[in-house]
Amino acid sequence: MLSTIDKKRVAFYTLGCKLNFSETSTIARSFEEEGYIRVDFEDPADIYVINTCSVTDNADKQFKQIVRKALKVNDKAFVAAVGCYAQLKPEELAQVDGVDLVLGAKEKFNITQYIDDLTKNNEGIVHSCEIAETDFYVGSYSLGDRTRAFLKVQDGCDYKCTYCTIPMARGISRSDTIENILANAKKIAAQDIKEIVLTGVNIGDYGKGEFGNKKHEHTFLELVQALDEVEGIARLRISSIEPNLLKDETIDFIAQSKAFVPHFHIPLQSGSNDILKKMKRRYLRELYSSRIAKIRSVMPDACIGVDVIVGFPSETDEHFLETYHFLNELDISYLHVFTYSERDNTEAVLMGGVVPDVVRAKRSKMLRGLSAKKRNAFYESQLGKERTVLFESDNKQGYIHGFTENYVKVKAPWNPMLVNTLHRVRLTKIDTDGLVRFDFLDAVPE
Repeated sequence: MLSTIDKKRVAFYTLGCKLNFSETSTIARSFEEEGYIRVDFEDPADIYVINTCSVTDNADKQFKQIVRKALKVNDKAFVAAVGCYAQLKPEELAQVDGVDLVLGAKEKFNITQYIDDLTKNNEGIVHSCEIAETDFYVGSYSLGDRTRAFLKVQDGCDYKCTYCTIPMARGISRSDTIENILANAKKIAAQDIKEIVLTGVNIGDYGKGEFGNKKHEHTFLELVQALDEVEGIARLRISSIEPNLLKDETIDFIAQSKAFVPHFHIPLQSGSNDILKKMKRRYLRELYSSRIAKIRSVMPDACIGVDVIVGFPSETDEHFLETYHFLNELDISYLHVFTYSERDNTEAVLMGGVVPDVVRAKRSKMLRGLSAKKRNAFYESQLGKERTVLFESDNKQGYIHGFTENYVKVKAPWNPMLVNTLHRVRLTKIDTDGLVRFDFLDAVPE
C-alpha cells in the first residue's frame, strides 16, 4: 500500500467490447486497493494502462495513437498494455515507442505485482504465457457508469470460427460460479446502479468450469433464473448470445421475467449458408430465422440486434445479396456491420477468393443503410406505446438520453434530476436526429 505522500495516479483506456470494460474496472479497483488514485485518461498520470482489442480494425495503429496521446500529457509516464492484442502480439506491442510493460491474458489481473519503481524502459518488458495456460477464471464487473454495469459471467471460447482470433487471445470457454456472479450482482445493486448487462465471450456456453472442465455445471438458463431473483436491480440485459445456444426455454423465461428486458443481440455473420459453413459457424440461416420467429411469438415488441460480416473470402455478389435479402425479410431492429479484415493465424486468411477492399466498403455501406431503415421502422412501431426509460448521466448538447426496456433511444431537454432514474413515458415522435421524443406519464423531478 502506498503512503499518502507516495500516492501515484493511474489512468485507463479501453478498446473493444463490454467484456473489456468490465475487466478494466476490476483492474482499476486492484490499483485503488493498493493506494493508487484513478484519474481520467486525459489527465496527467504516473501510469497509463491500455486494455487492447484484437477485433478492432487497425488495432496496432489505434494502439500507437493512444500511447502517443498518453505521453503527450506526461512524457515520463509508465505505459502498460494488457488485453487481447497484448496476448496475440506481445513482442510487437513491446516495440512501440513509450511502452514499458506488456501483460498477457494470464498476467493482466496481477498487474500491480509487475509495476515496481515505474522506471521507464528502453523497450517494453513482456510477461505473457501460452494461451493454453489461461484456463482459470477471474470474475469482473464495471462500476464506471452511474446507470449501467457490465457483469462478466463467462470467458474464452471453444468455437473455431475461421475468421476469429478470440480463442487465441482468451483461451478455452470457462465460467464463474452462480454464487460468485450473484455476489457481484448484489455489490452492483448496492451502488444504486439500475441495470446490469451480462457479458462474456460466448455467454450461451455458460456453465463450463475452470481448468479444462468441459462439463456444464450449470446452464445459462439456470444463471438467468438465479439473477432474476436479485433484489435492487431494475433491469438485466443480455449483451450477445449465439443463435444455436439461445434456447426456447430461455426465451420463454425472459418473456415473463421480473428484470430481464426484451432485447437480444444475436450474431448472424452471414445470411448465406455457403459462407456460414466456410466460417465454421454452428448453425444455418434456417435456425437463425427460427430464433427470431420464436422471440417475436412471445415478445412482439422485443428489440433484436444482429452482427454481420461483409467481404469474407469467397463471398460473391450472389452470397452478399442472399445476406441482404435475408436480413431485409427478417423482423429485426438494427445491425452491427463489420467489414472482414484479415487476421494472422486464422483459417480464413489462407482462403482464396479475397474480396477487394472497395467491394467490402460498398457492401458495408449497403448494410448500414439497411440497418438505418430497420431501426427507424422499429422505432416507428413503438410510437404511441407506454414504456419505461432509464436516463443516463451525460449532458449532450443540452439533452439527456435514455433507453426504454426494449432499447429505444430517447432524448429530452437536460435535467440533472433525471439521471439514473426510471420513468414511465409515452413515445410520441422520431426527432430529426433519429432519436425518439416522449411525454412523461409520471411526476418529473424538479
